[in-house]
Amino acid sequence: MFQGETAITVDDKGRLSIPTAYREQVAGACGNRLVLTYNPFESGCLWLFPQDEWERVRDQVNALPSVKAVHRALQMKLVGAAAQVEPDGAGRILLPASQRAAAGIEKKAVLLGMGSKFELWSEQAHLAKIRQTIGEDDISDDMAGLRL
Repeated sequence: MFQGETAITVDDKGRLSIPTAYREQVAGACGNRLVLTYNPFESGCLWLFPQDEWERVRDQVNALPSVKAVHRALQMKLVGAAAQVEPDGAGRILLPASQRAAAGIEKKAVLLGMGSKFELWSEQAHLAKIRQTIGEDDISDDMAGLRL
């Protein structure tokens, strides 16, 4: 279970270091085999999955009938763009240039542990998203039952 927020620096070669606090978890969860892909629901964000969790998501997405345009779009953004990444000896992963550019990730980014995956946000997109509040009209029935 990944959780927490970490400011990340992306180097000139497009690499970021997996935070030390997560390295053992990542090694244990997936033998350092990770998959990076687009977040199809939020701009400015990439998803980083442990290999086993990725395979579960990939298989569900690929099982959708491709006759619907929205299914094809989801398959393209998640499966078609998926890149296998593995930390090097220094714990760094290389972010593909195309994915960095599409998400607007430059020098500064934010890595969020989101349970079974990580979200990698451009600093600006994360700041904009975190500043948004959830209004009373936005609360779903599922949320209404939470005791926060």
